[in-house]
Amino acid sequence: MRNKKALLLLSGLVAIFCLSTSAFGLSDAFKNNIYNPGIMKPTDSVLKVNVGDRAPDFTLPAVSGGKVSLGHYLGKKNVVLSFVPAAWTPVCSDQWPGYNIVKQIFDKNNAILLGITVDNIPTLFAWTNQMGKLWFDILSDFWPHGAVAAKYGVLRSDGVTERALFVIDKKGIVRYIDVHNINERPRLEVLVKELEKLGK
Repeated sequence: MRNKKALLLLSGLVAIFCLSTSAFGLSDAFKNNIYNPGIMKPTDSVLKVNVGDRAPDFTLPAVSGGKVSLGHYLGKKNVVLSFVPAAWTPVCSDQWPGYNIVKQIFDKNNAILLGITVDNIPTLFAWTNQMGKLWFDILSDFWPHGAVAAKYGVLRSDGVTERALFVIDKKGIVRYIDVHNINERPRLEVLVKELEKLGK
């Protein structure tokens, strides 16, 4: 019964998010500074990892300061990598605030989220400050440009990354991959189901 109520609540929150980003505090001033690149080729890369592979390790600088390594979470946490193409663009600016409404699902499944783009730290700092508080680390794959995205096979020919999700278990094994149409936000409920498969 409790799980049913939680699922109904989550469904309601996801529906609200899909209908409106204003509920997440995105001001008109913020929206006016968003660059619209237009419709892009849905995918433009070739994956270099598959479900069942060991996730390539990496260390990247974080907007919050210091560096974050994937290997730090081995044996401790399940990890979701969220690659997004670029700061200050519409779909990316909608996608990441949406993860705030499912933080409890990450907590329940002993998982953390790492957001990754090829933008530099000052750009990411300004963008995420305007976006509002995000509970997860934002990492810069700026230099060497897109090196981590390239390891995973999600660096596009124009130098940005695909809109991609990788779910990695505590053993460092890739359990789920979604290289999504770059023009659309991945569905939260799909990610929630994948997290719940991992358990604690």
